[in-house]
Amino acid sequence: MAKFWKPGTEKPRLVEDEDGGVVFFYSSSSSSSSGFGYSNNIESQRRRLPVYKLKDAILFLVENHATTVVVGETGSGKTTQIPQYLNEAGWADGGHVIACTQPRRLAVQSVALRVAEEMGVRLGEEVGYVIRFEDVTTLGVTRIKFLTDGVLLREMMDDPLLSKYSVIMIDEAHERSISTDIVLGLLKKIQRRRPELRLVISSATIEAKSIASFFRGSKKHRGTGDKLEPNTEPAIISVEGRGFNVEINYVQEPVSDYLRAAVSTVIMIHKQKTVGDILVFLTGQDDIEAAVQLLNEEAQSFDKSTGELLVLRLYSGLPRTEQDFVLSPTPRGKRKAIISTNIAETSLTLEGIVYVVDSGFSKQRFYDPMSDIENLVVAPISRASARQRAGRAGRVRPGKCYRLYTEEYYVNKMSAEGIPEMQRSTLVSCVIQLKALGIDNILGFDWLASPSPEAMIRALEVLYSLNVLDDDAKLTSPTGFQVAEIPLDPMLSKAILASNELGCSEEMLTIAAVLSVQSIWISVRGAQKQLDEAKLRFAAAEGDHVTFLNVYKGFLQSGKSSKWCQKHFVNYHAMKKVLEAREQLNRTAQRLGMMLKSCDRDIQAVRKAITAGFFANACHLEAYSHEGKYKTVRTSQDVYIHPSSVLFRVNPKWVVYHSLVSTDRRYMRNVVKIDPSWLVEVAPHFFQFLETSKLSNSTSDFAV
Repeated sequence: MAKFWKPGTEKPRLVEDEDGGVVFFYSSSSSSSSGFGYSNNIESQRRRLPVYKLKDAILFLVENHATTVVVGETGSGKTTQIPQYLNEAGWADGGHVIACTQPRRLAVQSVALRVAEEMGVRLGEEVGYVIRFEDVTTLGVTRIKFLTDGVLLREMMDDPLLSKYSVIMIDEAHERSISTDIVLGLLKKIQRRRPELRLVISSATIEAKSIASFFRGSKKHRGTGDKLEPNTEPAIISVEGRGFNVEINYVQEPVSDYLRAAVSTVIMIHKQKTVGDILVFLTGQDDIEAAVQLLNEEAQSFDKSTGELLVLRLYSGLPRTEQDFVLSPTPRGKRKAIISTNIAETSLTLEGIVYVVDSGFSKQRFYDPMSDIENLVVAPISRASARQRAGRAGRVRPGKCYRLYTEEYYVNKMSAEGIPEMQRSTLVSCVIQLKALGIDNILGFDWLASPSPEAMIRALEVLYSLNVLDDDAKLTSPTGFQVAEIPLDPMLSKAILASNELGCSEEMLTIAAVLSVQSIWISVRGAQKQLDEAKLRFAAAEGDHVTFLNVYKGFLQSGKSSKWCQKHFVNYHAMKKVLEAREQLNRTAQRLGMMLKSCDRDIQAVRKAITAGFFANACHLEAYSHEGKYKTVRTSQDVYIHPSSVLFRVNPKWVVYHSLVSTDRRYMRNVVKIDPSWLVEVAPHFFQFLETSKLSNSTSDFAV
């Protein structure tokens, strides 16, 4: 069990000043009387939120300033209340809509549901939400709309000036996702054309000044009448949180296994401490599932006097029923232990949390443009994230945060803030979206944080190779515009377009829908053998994509049965999302004029369509390789088929992959067997024969 410094002992706890960030969250006078959720009266709950005292001030600033930056911790009520204040003030009158963006899908759904409850309306009517593949709004009725930044970006393709919105609130802007950064840059441009558009940008303290500075400096506009347009100087208003003191505890020595240390800390808290729920920050779904299983095993040995521990998981792909259970009040006499990714850091308000266990890590996306590999890497968090996590403990009463790292590491080695996603991700989708919006000078775009030139060049190369961009770096017609229209990775979109010509669009839409969810398989700790056996029942010699078709067919034949899914280790909720995604892709394909056809059993057509999108990911098996080593055609990197693939150990001579993941080796995920002659057939501009002889098991016959 990890040992922690206790405040008051010889090792003093750390209290930082404002510049270093405040670890302790002091309560405001209005918050000490009662915690959120203790009253059945929704209106009285709303009035007790810290943001309520600033209602008039916020509305005044929105009225008089084009941009208002709201600084406030999670739990101040800004996300749920500000859109309602704007609605009450008339900003949604005359057919206008108030938009509020969130970085994550789960936050969009939960916040929309909460606001609909508070307003006493049915979700999807006056209050609605839109996420990829799911639209819960009513045209002409919805006044407040919650959506992801990515969805707002796609809306700009149909309505570049976002003319139906009177106010757009960008929530959690400090998370600095790629979509958030692009949206902020585009909104700055839109304001020049639509000076009447109001922006409300919600951010943590660390980013507020830079965001305000970004929107400063625009020329003032005059309206058509005598009225002066709003002040273009951004206003900043700070909303204090509903916080109580949070006591910080550090481990005395670095822990070797943060997962087991987290589990032992939860058990220690549950056995020794008073009432209050526990929130544990881990890195991803695999870690969470492992921790949940370990805690459930330990909970069986608790005596009755200890009380019941409800172990719950929380991550972005979680089924709706489990989301609702996490967000609902804790049953009397029980304690929740919520094992979460960093989704609970800022995007969601979890009431009842008194204890936080912080592993000090999160899963972050890092892209290397030189090797063209984007990986989800377990990386240390920043001090800004650590403060956000600690703040979750002081919501309803004084709390405690147990950090599974040393105080010395926090003070001297942890970075002050995280790297914006724009500077550590592939930019292919970002570039095509900007091109589709008519922004041709990508390098001259007004970025909040400039992306790396290497990543930008790589993105342009990929899009050019897909025939999405022409020699002048403009979208090609019709291919470029069609690819931009499909809400998927451009390679996958190109494969869908190719399937139209090859007569297998029905199959390709299914494959694309499956690839748009995290995984259709259920991963159960200690049941890997059973999972592998279940996969074999559907396994196709041609590869993973064809295997997905077999699973989808079996699911439909079972009558979309959850029992069938359970029996075959298939994730029922993931399959329901596949159905939703496929339906939207179907509508998009029809809008693009595609003829939806099935190739029946001509699987070669499907593999050719995949090759048409992913030809740049072609690999060949190394001659005389006994360990399944492949070489990528384009970059001559050593890669291997991932153990989760049905082609693991089969090792066909030529394959294309959907993505690369790098751990101890570079692994290809979602792999399909191909004929190398197809590469020249589907991408003659990218591959050329160097010899007229038949292709051998070598790249000497190819020029790229």
